Amino acid sequence: MPPDAEPADVDQVVTAVLTASRLLVAVSARSLASVEETLTLPQFRMLVVLDSRGELSLSRLAEHLAVNPSTAMRMADRLTAIGVITRRESAEDRRSVRLALTEAGRRTVAEVTARRRAEIADIVAAIPPGQRADLVRALHTFAVAGGEPPASESW
Repeated sequence: MPPDAEPADVDQVVTAVLTASRLLVAVSARSLASVEETLTLPQFRMLVVLDSRGELSLSRLAEHLAVNPSTAMRMADRLTAIGVITRRESAEDRRSVRLALTEAGRRTVAEVTARRRAEIADIVAAIPPGQRADLVRALHTFAVAGGEPPASESW
């Protein structure tokens, strides 16, 4: 589609987003592999959710990740074993497990995000300056519609 053409329907927008998502997944995978070879993308996503939303119960974290609590527990077990998250019983309900990032987890998220930010900056630099504001508006609208909090500027 020419850059100045308006998408005619939802299918064209979906195709454009899917194409862009392939690029972003590749950037994410490369940035993760360059910092931490033992983490999978879903495990890293768990770290990002904890980084952006703070300490969460296991069930709430599973909701944010759109996985079953048992899947989230297995991921949490692996991440606890490598020292990037902590698990503790909730003070209010001892049956509830609370999860939070460790300092090592925060460093991992920051390092991977910094590498990803640098690679995305190179891609954005290739976009004509006059089209960048439109991209920012479109991506912001997309993130809000999907319920994703904004990325930290400090990353």
